[in-house]
Amino acid sequence: MIAISVNKLALSFGTNEIFRDVSFALNEGDRLGIIGVNGCGKSTLFKLILGELSADEGNVFISKDKSVGVLRQDGAFSTEITNDERLSALEVMYLSFPELIAAEQKLKRLEGILASGSFESGRSEDSYVAEYTELNDRFIRDGGLEFRGRCASTLQKMGFDESAMNLPFELLSGGQRTRLALSRELCREPDILLLDEPTNHLDVETMSWLENFLASYKKCLLVISHDRYFLDRVTTKTLCIENKRAALYNGGYSASMKQRELDREIAERHYKNQQKEIARQEAYIAQQRAWNRERNIVAAESRQKMLDKMVVLERPKEAPRPVNIKFSSSTSSGNDVMTLKEVSFGYSAKPLFEGLSFQVKKNDRLFIVGPNGCGKSTLIKLMIGNLSPTSGYIELGYNVNAGYYDQENQNLTPTNTVLDELWNAYPTLPELKIRNTLAMFRFFGDDVFKSVAMLSGGERARLTLAKLILSEMNLLILDEPTNHLDIDSREALETALSGFDGTVITVSHDRYFLSKLATRIIDMTAVPSSSYADIHITRAGEAYDELCRDRERRENLSGADAGVAGTVRVESSAKESYLRGKQEAAEERKRKKRLERLQAEAKELEAELDKIDAEMMGDAATDYLRVAELDRRKTEIEDRLLEIYEEIV
Repeated sequence: MIAISVNKLALSFGTNEIFRDVSFALNEGDRLGIIGVNGCGKSTLFKLILGELSADEGNVFISKDKSVGVLRQDGAFSTEITNDERLSALEVMYLSFPELIAAEQKLKRLEGILASGSFESGRSEDSYVAEYTELNDRFIRDGGLEFRGRCASTLQKMGFDESAMNLPFELLSGGQRTRLALSRELCREPDILLLDEPTNHLDVETMSWLENFLASYKKCLLVISHDRYFLDRVTTKTLCIENKRAALYNGGYSASMKQRELDREIAERHYKNQQKEIARQEAYIAQQRAWNRERNIVAAESRQKMLDKMVVLERPKEAPRPVNIKFSSSTSSGNDVMTLKEVSFGYSAKPLFEGLSFQVKKNDRLFIVGPNGCGKSTLIKLMIGNLSPTSGYIELGYNVNAGYYDQENQNLTPTNTVLDELWNAYPTLPELKIRNTLAMFRFFGDDVFKSVAMLSGGERARLTLAKLILSEMNLLILDEPTNHLDIDSREALETALSGFDGTVITVSHDRYFLSKLATRIIDMTAVPSSSYADIHITRAGEAYDELCRDRERRENLSGADAGVAGTVRVESSAKESYLRGKQEAAEERKRKKRLERLQAEAKELEAELDKIDAEMMGDAATDYLRVAELDRRKTEIEDRLLEIYEEIV
């Protein structure tokens, strides 16, 4: 049964077209991921679905009696919820169930009347008992006995301990308010759930729980996210908004991107083939007219009519211009980039972490991970000197020049324009260099005169990165650098950091980002203590998997009984890990060999296709038997190429 249908939506603000002809339909149980560059209209699409904006064209249909819940990226709570900010986080959760709270209050009132015997005139005790019984049965059926426990359980799974649950709403941080808003929607389980960037402010453990919850969500889900790992785990369909159009694909992010590339290749090939055919027909018409005999004129006019009836394909538009990031390092640093010795830090005698000792080596891609509140960002601030450790010391190595990325982008001046912000930081650089750098980060034309205060989160992040790449450093210290970046910008950042010839230290909850780049991980899950984990990655591209395996191994060790049983379990786990790795390596070798064979076959077929096109436009142009034979072979080649493309992309 269709839960929501969107038909040919179009929207413009003045002369600025946001998108047009957006159509899709979702059944109950469908989970749709919505992707696209920042500013393409993803959040605007949510507003159209919710009726907060009116479309210029098209309509939205929501099935009758379906409840709708929404988590917004900004403004997570409406005024009526936060009128009394003295309410605790848990009490705000209870407000998600107004019907149950009202029924609970009415039941208490009826209990009081029955206990005191103060019945209204004309009503018997039996009528009160009947009303109480009916209301109580409905209250139990609707979940009245367990809704408070569900609220507390959901909050706990979203990272709220008992003290945080009882904090007044006014004292909650922005991240806590976002997690609270998400908890309210998850607890209500509406028939259609719209989530705008739900993974913001979530640590890896909470994201893992959320993924498992949403992956088993039996109702309709629409989610805007730039977290590729999250999209692959949760979504069953993907809507890609690109060049003011939207395309719907089956599968999560990775599957949809393969299909998008394949569709683009097919569309490009069809367009080129049609253009070749048009050119061939026009050449034939020109030749027949040049001969200027009656039968030649008739033939030319016949071909011209055929051309006039042809539906000319529109040239496929290129993907939006990506962010072009390239970090240029200064002189090479020494081999020991940074040394931490017995570093401890805490507030009011309460240790946040203690006894951290490790060395950062040249060319390390060091990721610092752990749950929210364990001190990752604090450790970064200690590394850059914004804070001082309560004990121990941090020392930079020889010739180290560090650049810092702040996740809140607090190093920007709100009153500056984009151009001034960068130029004030590097006043000796020529304007052309400054503008070219801004263009690399998708600040074009009048965009450079925008006020920093008016920039979106994604634009502020790109501007901060633009300042960073001009600083000529050999150590990059990055605090959540992928926050607010769209997927294309994240991939550009990954590519830039992969090619950076210096050292990188970063805090990140982006598992895709971590998997692709990390060569080493400091896992602070176990703090406060000195038992943090220093994990050296052995297989490129599998850092997150190795982190999970290491955590599982440590849990097994800590939970094992002393003696042989624990040793056997650890040895068995190591053996299984070795055998599994060996099998995966063999399968990867087979896959690569097959891929090489398919690529070679595709190259041969493409070359044959070019020869066929050349012959059809040349020697065989007037030989219809030969053209028919070539056309059959061309169809066979194109079908085989499609099969190959589907497998290798």
